[in-house]
Amino acid sequence: MNSKQRHDLKKILRELSQIRGRHTELVSVYVPAGYDLNKIINHLEQEQGTASNIKDARTRKNVIDSLERAIRHLRLFKQTPPNGLAVFAGNASDNESKVDIKIWSVEPPEPLNSRLYRCDQTFVLDILKEMLETRECFGLIVMDRREGTIGYLRGTLIESIFHLTSGVPGKTRAGGQSSQRFARLREGAAKEFYKRIADAAQEEFLTNKDLKGILIGGPGPTKEDFMMYLNQQLKNKVIAVQDITYTDESGLHELVDKSQDVLAKEEIMEEKKILGEFFTRLVKEPEKVTYGSKEVERALDMGAVEKLLISDSLDEIEIERLEEKAEALGTTVFIISTETREGVQLRDFGGLAAILRYGIN
Repeated sequence: MNSKQRHDLKKILRELSQIRGRHTELVSVYVPAGYDLNKIINHLEQEQGTASNIKDARTRKNVIDSLERAIRHLRLFKQTPPNGLAVFAGNASDNESKVDIKIWSVEPPEPLNSRLYRCDQTFVLDILKEMLETRECFGLIVMDRREGTIGYLRGTLIESIFHLTSGVPGKTRAGGQSSQRFARLREGAAKEFYKRIADAAQEEFLTNKDLKGILIGGPGPTKEDFMMYLNQQLKNKVIAVQDITYTDESGLHELVDKSQDVLAKEEIMEEKKILGEFFTRLVKEPEKVTYGSKEVERALDMGAVEKLLISDSLDEIEIERLEEKAEALGTTVFIISTETREGVQLRDFGGLAAILRYGIN
């Protein structure tokens, strides 16, 4: 799921969660990926017959009308969408004296595995909300003889979990020590430190069922020496080994940047790519980009914006307004999180930037 899909799903879930039925009259239908839509439609038609037995006349009418709207909507589809379908229908009116039966349809960003029909005072949203939780992750290890840092990449978030420092002596030996003895002391201390990092990584990663792979970084040959201390199960999870300069938390970011090829399909790379394009053009072709609320609005009004970059730090109503305006003009919209360094830069640029179709004065 990219940041735009995540934002759109959050928006509709927020809207649906605010609706309350006066009785058990809100209809939720989940159609699993690959499931026959005709079977779902037949089921809902049967539920219409059952609903005719509801004693309260208003509730009975609202349920039957909501089911009818859901059935008509499902008939618009020739087949179930690739990831399945979630349909919600019910009275959305805040006015006790009015009825406003509405229909919402969500093609989820991930395959639905559950088939569900429920009539309740609230819509069933937990299944879709779970999709917003970034479960899959990558383990990150950066290290040298002095220090090591272990962390995770989850979606666009890079987080440090452990930071370890070594007791490896510096290169200047104490008086009276022979160079060979001193070298053996340093080598022994380094091996002990590698083992400590490996033990910490094993304790953290081996029990993580959502771990997709491990990235390892470090300067020179230290990272290859370190890998000898990982158990085979973790070695099999290693998908990239990179030369990097830093081994603290900033090294985790450097490691992710250096691993763009293996992470190409991940959400963080999409954001880094589009922001990289913006910042490169800002330096090389400044007339082809703009940023800041006033400047971007002007470019949008001129129809000059090819790609609109919106920080998720902006007000939700403002994000929706800009999305609608951009989409009406055929502009591609990117919602950028503030969990990356590049995303923080965009926020500091006023939270709004644009890559232009042509230069404007």
